[in-house]
Amino acid sequence: MSKKKDSKASKDINDKDLNQQETQELSVEERLKLELIQEKDKFLRLFAEFENYKKRTSKERIELFKTASEDLMSVLLPILDDFERALNVIKKVKDEDDELLKGVELINNKLQNTLAQKGLSIITVNGGDAFDVELHEAISQIPAPNEDLKGKIIDVLEQGYKLGEKVIRYPKVVTGQ
Repeated sequence: MSKKKDSKASKDINDKDLNQQETQELSVEERLKLELIQEKDKFLRLFAEFENYKKRTSKERIELFKTASEDLMSVLLPILDDFERALNVIKKVKDEDDELLKGVELINNKLQNTLAQKGLSIITVNGGDAFDVELHEAISQIPAPNEDLKGKIIDVLEQGYKLGEKVIRYPKVVTGQ
C-alpha cells in the first residue's frame, strides 16, 4: 500500500513539474511573442521615420533648387534697372540713332526672357493702385493731387521682382497723403 501511495505522490510531483515546465514554456513563448511584437513596432516606426525623412529632404532639395539662383538674381536686378534707364534715355534721343535703340532693346529683351525662364517675374504695380504694406515699400509721401489718390500709389520708382513665389525685391513707390 505504501508503494501505491509513493507512486501516487511521485505521480503528483511529476504532474506539478510538467505543469511548471509548461507554464515556463508558455511564458517563454509569450515572452518571445511579445518581443517579436515590440521589434515589429520598432521596425515600423523606424521605417515611417525614414520615409518622412526622405520626403522632407526631397522637399528641401526642391526648395533649394527653386531659390538657388536668388543671390544671382538679386545681383542682376540693378543691371535690369540700368537697362530700363538706358532705354528711357535712348528713346528720348531716338531720332539721332535708331539702331542703338534696337540693339539695347534686343539685349534687354533677351536678358529679361532668360531671367523669366529661370523664374524671375516683375511685380506689376501701377499708379493709382492701393498701397499695401505687405507688397510695397514706400520711399516717400507727397501731397495727393486729388482726394482719390490719398493712401494710394502715385509713382513707382523701382520695379519689384519675385523669384517663383518668393519676393526678392519689393517695388519702391511714392504714396499720396
